Formats: sequence, structure tokens, C-alpha cells
Amino acid sequence: MLGFALPQFGKSAYDDIARFASTAERLGAGSLWVGDRLLAPTHPVRGYAGTDSIPAEFRTVLDPLVALTVAATATTTARLGSNVLVAPWYPPVALARQLTSIDVVSGGRLLPGFGIGWSPEEFEAAGVPLRERGARLDELLDVLAAMWTTNPVEHRGRHWTVPPSWVDLKPAQRPHPPIYLGAFTPPGLTRVGRRADGWLAVVQVPGRTHRADELEQQRAVIDEAARAAGRDPRAIHTFVRVNVAAGSRIEQVAETLRLLTDNGYEDTFVDLMFAVSGIDEHLEWADRLLNP
Repeated sequence: MLGFALPQFGKSAYDDIARFASTAERLGAGSLWVGDRLLAPTHPVRGYAGTDSIPAEFRTVLDPLVALTVAATATTTARLGSNVLVAPWYPPVALARQLTSIDVVSGGRLLPGFGIGWSPEEFEAAGVPLRERGARLDELLDVLAAMWTTNPVEHRGRHWTVPPSWVDLKPAQRPHPPIYLGAFTPPGLTRVGRRADGWLAVVQVPGRTHRADELEQQRAVIDEAARAAGRDPRAIHTFVRVNVAAGSRIEQVAETLRLLTDNGYEDTFVDLMFAVSGIDEHLEWADRLLNP
């Protein structure tokens, strides 16, 4: 399954995202994805991807849940994923209602993916302590499970309390949409193995030729944690995000996709945020990659 990130960032955010979604699906895209950025600090304490700055594209961002809803109504078959929602920013009961609604509206096509975030300024703006992000992600997953699989719902935790309540609206996917977690550090990969239905991996284009070996090393941590938790590692699915840098050639992306497929990573999606601008150029690349 080859998918694409919705043109949600930068100047593309002002284009017709519904047209992109419907056209990409018609061209053969099996999945459509959103990311999550809250703001772009002018003087970041921590920059993006090991740098000391924040990409200009992050200054203009469509809300990910709104973008997914638009895509849900413009398509009929493509899976709809988030890679990733920064879970600690969200009140889990409100988030559960939004995600459930998208799954119902789309006829059961939601692939919710979560992460813990990295920007101190974004956490400050969200009113959430950065040091609590891992614990908040774990508890949010507990609340989502309760909201999706029990009725009446009840939760009493460190950060949130849900008094006994009737919540009749449940996801179209039963018992619930598959939970994906983005991770590449040992603690994050261990969390995937302990409690996720799927892993959201990342590779870069251009990148090192042994990137598949790095994925295997990360996957080994997931599998070990799954076995330690009494789970079957084979039940944990993988989607690989292919981040394409500015100036990359489409041939480099195609070669990366072939390498991933040859190594057993057949479910991928391509993020062209930094490589192209505008929906027409996004769709041109999508067509060439889907229909070489």
C-alpha cells in the first residue's frame, strides 16, 4: 500500500485538499496522512530534526483532524492516518469523540497514530508540562480504550478523570481503530511493543543506503518488548513514512520505495512537504510514483 501525506503545510494548505484526496485515491493511493504542528516559535529552544531552526512550512498548518475529515468525505477507500498526533496536547475524551466521528463518517478507515512531541514552546502553548509527555500518552491510550470498548465509560487516572458516563457512539472498526505509535528511541519502541497495534517508522530521502538495516534494528526492540509483554510481534503492523528533502529527485524516492518493499516494508507513504509546492505538483509526483 502506497500513500501520501495530505498537502497540509505551507502554501499548499490554501489549496483544495479535497481535490488532492479524491484525485490521489483515483490514481491508486491506498492511504492519506496528516501531521501535527501547533506553532512555529521564532527563537526555538530545540529545532526540527536536530537543527537549530523550525521549517518555514510549519508556520502555516491546517488542523489535522479537520484535514482528515475533509479527506474522509472526499474519498471512499483510502485509509486515513495521522503521523502523528501529539497526544499529550489533547484532552482524551474530546479527542476520542473526534476520532470516533472520523471513523464513523469514513466507514471505518481511520488509522490513528500518536507521538509524544519534541518542541518545548508547543508544550508551553498547549499548557502541558514537557516532562509529563510520556505519562500523558500512556494515560491517553487508556482513556481511548475505555471510550471505545466500554459503556458506561469510567476512568480515574493521574491526569484525567472520566466519571461513569454513557458514550453510545463507538467506532465503525471493532473493537476499535488500530493504534499506531511513532517511535525511534528505545523507550518509544518499547512502548510500541507493549501496547500498540502498529509502528510508524521513518526514513529520509536522500538517506543512507543501509536505512533498511536501521529499521530492522529498531523493529527488533519492538519485537523483544512485545514478547516480554506476552504479545505476538507479528500482530504489530508497520507503516513507513518517507520524508523527502527539498531538492530530491523523484527517482530517489522511487528507489527508496523499492528498497523498502524488497526488505518487507510494503506499506509506506510519501511526505512531499519540503520537496514540492502546490497540489498540482503533489499530484504529478503521486501519479509518477503510483503509476511508473
